[in-house]
Amino acid sequence: MPESLDYFLSAVISFSAPATLFNIFWATLLGMTVGMLPGLTATLGVALLTTLTFSMDAGDAILILICMYVGAIYGGSRSAILLNIPGTPANAASALDGFPLARSGKAGHALGLATVGSFFGSFVGMLMLALIAPILAEFALKFGSPEFFWLALFGIVISGRLTAIDDPLKGWIAGFLGLLVAMVGQEGIHAYQRFSYGYTDLAGGFGLLPALVGAFGFAEILQVMKNRDYETVKNAGDRIIPRLREIVQNARTIVRSGLIGTLMGILPGVGEDMGAWASYAAARRASKKKDLFGRGSKEGLIASETGNNAAVPGAIIPVLTLAVPGSAPAAVLLAAMFIHGVRPGPLIMIEFPGFVYEVVAMVLAASVGVLILGLLLTRPLLLVLRVRREYLMPVIFVLCTIGSFAIASRIFDVWVMLGFGVLGFLLREMKYPMAPLVLGIVLGDILDKNFRRAMVLSDGSIEPLFTRPISAVLAVITIGVILLTIPQVRRSLGHLVSFMPNRGSRE
Repeated sequence: MPESLDYFLSAVISFSAPATLFNIFWATLLGMTVGMLPGLTATLGVALLTTLTFSMDAGDAILILICMYVGAIYGGSRSAILLNIPGTPANAASALDGFPLARSGKAGHALGLATVGSFFGSFVGMLMLALIAPILAEFALKFGSPEFFWLALFGIVISGRLTAIDDPLKGWIAGFLGLLVAMVGQEGIHAYQRFSYGYTDLAGGFGLLPALVGAFGFAEILQVMKNRDYETVKNAGDRIIPRLREIVQNARTIVRSGLIGTLMGILPGVGEDMGAWASYAAARRASKKKDLFGRGSKEGLIASETGNNAAVPGAIIPVLTLAVPGSAPAAVLLAAMFIHGVRPGPLIMIEFPGFVYEVVAMVLAASVGVLILGLLLTRPLLLVLRVRREYLMPVIFVLCTIGSFAIASRIFDVWVMLGFGVLGFLLREMKYPMAPLVLGIVLGDILDKNFRRAMVLSDGSIEPLFTRPISAVLAVITIGVILLTIPQVRRSLGHLVSFMPNRGSRE
């Protein structure tokens, strides 16, 4: 332990050099900007920045990429809160409570809470990365195809349940519609074309980013066009930095969300999206004010932002110890490490004994950068509230179009964005939530591949889906969430619970 502390402290001291501080500043700020813009995500930002770091020293290059990664995941909360357009998929949960807070005149305070939550989420994830990375990575190895199948299905179920409190069935319909969309294109095992109907563009499937930009961005534009008196916010409010008492009151939520987010980040292919949703679900379950969730709950906003930012260092854990990325941006980060001569994997503690703790220090530097820049730039960001929606929406539409096209330089992606925008608008008019739809597209490939792989390994038997220990637990939780939404089941359980003590007293 003392040796690891020496590695960490020496890395922190090296970051105090003016050139390194400048790199932390501009990379974090660039990441925040990328996260804020619709259509530009952490994956795209890290990938583009990787091409600019070939000639850099390995330490500086990895530091810049981690700052970009952390900054982008945080930056997506800005547009989620102010415009109800999540900058990245990981911030979809933040829009549930952040946007209602902004509309009620607490935009500045909501941004401040998101900033503090993001910092503590990254900090908790950093501690987990430093202390128990090998243990958690070993646990992640126990996940096979049945476990990933149930995990993806659980993500859809819990997202639909939480984003449509009054009518969970609508949330599940939206989620499974997203799964259906994810089935379009070449399947992941044999590359057989499904639902393409002879169209080459459809053979590649629907891109996640154009679909996300359309469902959240263009649908919002159509909503404004329909409701001319539609307002995003009333005013910014005065207070930005949360009070210490407010942070202390939510300390349990912060710690719980940080741990859950880190665990979700460790699981390969799950990433920041599930970190946010799982943390949000746990916070609502433990809250004494469940009715506020989805209507402007500060606790819900803190939980989602803490969870998605904690998933960033969580996703780096399997990158370092197993050379397996926990998320899409982490996959790009893994490739960058190989490019710069660092070989992640089980032997990293032997070949590069101090590198793990240098990465811990990098995450800390990025977290501090997010906290400082986030609070300092909150007031300038609130200037967007003074822009009339009629002027702002055309700019957002241009960004949505450019962002969708820039991903693969295909006009088809622009049409996908427009199509999902119209679909999103119609679903909103019928009170269907958008987040499960997008999450279904994200998790569809994971669910499909792992279910079919599980069937191949078991010769067509579904027994492993219910008999493997972790898989069985996930199955029970998923089925339990569905059953508990049925009023008759809840009443039966209530009668059973009330009957048991009476029976005991009679005996």
